[in-house]
Amino acid sequence: MSTASGFPFRLIATDLDGTLLRSDDTVSRRTRDALAAATAAGAAHIVVTGRAVPWTRPVLDDLGYQGLAVCGQGAQVYHAGEHRLLTSVTLDRQLAGVALAKIEAETGPLYLAASRDGLDGDVLVGPGYEVQGTLPAVPFTDASDLWTAPLNKLYIQHPTLDDDELAAIATRVAGGFVTVLIAGEGIVELLPLGLSKATGLSLAARRLGLKAADTLAFGDMPNDIPMFGWAARGVAMANAHEELKAVADEVTSSNEEDGIAVALERLLA
Repeated sequence: MSTASGFPFRLIATDLDGTLLRSDDTVSRRTRDALAAATAAGAAHIVVTGRAVPWTRPVLDDLGYQGLAVCGQGAQVYHAGEHRLLTSVTLDRQLAGVALAKIEAETGPLYLAASRDGLDGDVLVGPGYEVQGTLPAVPFTDASDLWTAPLNKLYIQHPTLDDDELAAIATRVAGGFVTVLIAGEGIVELLPLGLSKATGLSLAARRLGLKAADTLAFGDMPNDIPMFGWAARGVAMANAHEELKAVADEVTSSNEEDGIAVALERLLA
């Protein structure tokens, strides 16, 4: 598994929000330097994020990132250097509609948003839905607008239920139609059934001739659990959700305190 220089992993997979990125959407110089040292030692770096390509591309361009990125919770494999979408999995809109109806039968009306497929797919946001951060979105008022073009995912929020409660209900009543996961605070998603970050990461790794046994993964949310299950080693940030910490091999410092760099520097030493 070691690279020629002795670095113990050939692939480093990092989540973006709450992991590689600080709260201001930047990557610290220390973390940039640690990743550069690891790649100089022979390891490839892959970003693996819940963000679809349009929300990921500006961050990658700012980093000068030229490699593969797994976007949309594993739905998309994107070549950052070529600005090209290599693979894309879309949500079956009929199944998603059934799932949504089943969830709302239990919870009452939900606040909705959706991510359209493609390199330039918009994120549509309905009344009441609160977008986290300052990411670009297009408002809609007629729910039928959600279904007019291929989607990667639906986002759901509830006026009173918290994320864990909403995800638990959605999984119980609609888990046979869609994958339900928590991707961040206020971000509960409905995805194609069986899709996960591990799905997309395995596809991207195969393109690089690499395997699960070569992989070190960093994350902070329950949507990173499948990636940790696939990789040889999973490192949770100090700010991570307790469900992810429970399955991590290691807990490092927070994303604000250069947690990725802390872990990589120890391995590089």
